[in-house]
Amino acid sequence: MTGVAPRWEPLPIGYQEGWTVAEITVRVLVDAGIRRAYTVAGDAFLELLDALRFEPLMALVTARQDTGAAFMAEAEGKLREVPALLLGGPGPGIADFLVAVRSAYQDGSPMVVLVEDRASVRLAGPGIQDGLAELDPLTLFGPFAKWTGRAEAAAQVPVLAAQAARAARDGRKGPAILVVPADFWVAPFDGTIPEPEQRPDDTGAVLRSAHEVAALLADSRYPVVIAGGIGRTARKDLIAAAEQLGLAVYTAFRRQDSFPENHARYAGHLGVGIPPGQLDALERADVVLAIGTRLDEVTTQNNRYPLSSQTLVVIGPGLPATHRRGLTFRIDYEVGPFLRQLVAVGVARSRRSSAANAATHTHMTPPRTSPDHPLVHPADVVRVLRKVAPEDTVVAADSDKTARFVHRYWCFTEPHTQIEPPDGVRGYAVPAALGAKLAAPKRTVVAVISDAAAMMTGQELETAVRYRAPILVVVFQNGLYADVAMHQAAKHGRLNGVSLTAVDFAAWARSFGAAGYTIESPEQLEPTMRRALQHQRPSVIDVRTDPDVIDPDTRLSALFQRPRKS
Repeated sequence: MTGVAPRWEPLPIGYQEGWTVAEITVRVLVDAGIRRAYTVAGDAFLELLDALRFEPLMALVTARQDTGAAFMAEAEGKLREVPALLLGGPGPGIADFLVAVRSAYQDGSPMVVLVEDRASVRLAGPGIQDGLAELDPLTLFGPFAKWTGRAEAAAQVPVLAAQAARAARDGRKGPAILVVPADFWVAPFDGTIPEPEQRPDDTGAVLRSAHEVAALLADSRYPVVIAGGIGRTARKDLIAAAEQLGLAVYTAFRRQDSFPENHARYAGHLGVGIPPGQLDALERADVVLAIGTRLDEVTTQNNRYPLSSQTLVVIGPGLPATHRRGLTFRIDYEVGPFLRQLVAVGVARSRRSSAANAATHTHMTPPRTSPDHPLVHPADVVRVLRKVAPEDTVVAADSDKTARFVHRYWCFTEPHTQIEPPDGVRGYAVPAALGAKLAAPKRTVVAVISDAAAMMTGQELETAVRYRAPILVVVFQNGLYADVAMHQAAKHGRLNGVSLTAVDFAAWARSFGAAGYTIESPEQLEPTMRRALQHQRPSVIDVRTDPDVIDPDTRLSALFQRPRKS
C-alpha cells in the first residue's frame, strides 16, 4: 500500500522478551489467522518445528510428499479464505510446490510459503554451490507469487512474515513467498513489529463507480453476471444484487459454488460441452458483469464471450487485464463492499428469468441408465453420492474427465463446497480433500478422482489416517488415461500408451488403515456410499465404471466409428 508509512511499536502484548526468531515468527503467523503448517519431514526448519510444538493454535501436518503438502495448503486457503503455511527446505524439492503455487495465484487462494535457505554464512548469492547449480526460490515462484521476500538479517524474519501473511489475504488473495536462511531461526529477536499499514479510505470512489454501474444496468435490457471464485465470501451480496436488479448469473469454469445452482436467477455453468440453449442469456446480453473471475478460455467458450457489442464490467481486486474488442470498464475493489453499494443505489428491476435457467436444469439432469447393465455409469455415481451426502458437502476433484460428471450432475447449492484447481492438474483431489477436512472438520469432504490420478498423490490417504481426518475418496476406475484416449480415438482411431492395470483400491486403502469398498454393479452404489459416509475414519470406494463412458456426452466406441480425415 502507498500513502501511509508504517508505525513501529514495541513488542505487542503476548510477545515476550528473549524469544527466538522462530518463536516470534510462529506467534506472528498465528495472529494473522494461520492455523496449520504443511510440510514433509526433513532436516530443515528444526527450530521452527520445535517452536510449533509449543504453539496450541497452530498444528503441524506432515505429508508424504511435497506436492501433496502443497495441495493441502492451497485447498485450505481456498476453503477458509485465510492462508495456510507451507514449509519447504533448500534444494530441488521445492519445485514440487510450483503447481500448487500457480493454482493459488490463478484462483486467488491465500497461502504463505516459507522456504528455508542455506545458512547465511554459506550464502554466496544465486549461482553454483557445492558444484551444483542452485535453485533460487524467488526466481522459481516469482511469476506466480503475489508477494516475495528474502530475509537479509534475523530481525527481519518476523516482520517479513507479518507482511507475507497480510499480502496473502488482503485485496486479491494469493501466495506469498518468504526465503529465510537456516541460522536465523535460533537467533534472539531484539527488533520491533510494525503496526499494519492503514488502507486509504476510497469509499467515495467506490460509491461513484456503483452509481455508474447502476445507471448502466438501469438502461440495460439483458444484463448478465459471470461469477468466479475470487470474492466467494460475497456470495450473499451477489444473490441480493441478482434478485433486486434482475440479473441472470452464470458461474465461471469450476467455480459453481459462487452462486446457488438451484436459484431462479441461475443461468448455468460456463464449462465444457455447454448446449446452445444454456448460453441464451449470455448471447442476448448487452451488459456483462465479470465479478471476481478470470475470463479464461473455457469460461469465455473459446474466447467468444463477451461479444464485441457487449459492454464488459470487470469487478474485483487484482484481476488480470482482458484483451478484447468492445467497451470494457474495470473496478479494482473488493467484491462484497462494491455489491452492497450497488444494491443500495441501484434501481430495482423485475426481469424475467432467462430461458437459460430451464435449459441448464435439463442439462444437469442425469440420464436414464439401464439397471441391467453390468457396469456402473459414472453419472449414477455422482447422482447417488449427491443424494446421500449432506447439502454442504465439500467436493474436491481433479481437472480431468472425472470432474466433468461432477460439474454436470452435482448441483452446488451451498458456499465453499467446490475445491478444484484452475486447469491441467492431476492428483489434486486427495490431498486437497484432506486440507479441506482439517480446515472444516465438521463438514463432509469427498474426493472424486480417476484411477490414473489416484496413484499420483493418493499416498496422502495415509496422512489422512494419521491425522484422523475422515475423508471419503471415490475412485472412478476405468483402466484408462481417459483424456488422452478420447483424443487418440478421435484423431487416429486407435489407442497407445493409455491402458492401466487394474488396482484393488479397497485393499490399498485398508493397507493404510482406512476403510475400503469395491462397487462393481449399480445396485451396490447407495448402500455402500451410505455406509462409507458413516465412518469416522478415511474411506475409499473403488467404483468399476464403464470404460466406454469417458465423458457425459461421449462414448469411446463412437469416436472409433467417426470418419477421419486422411
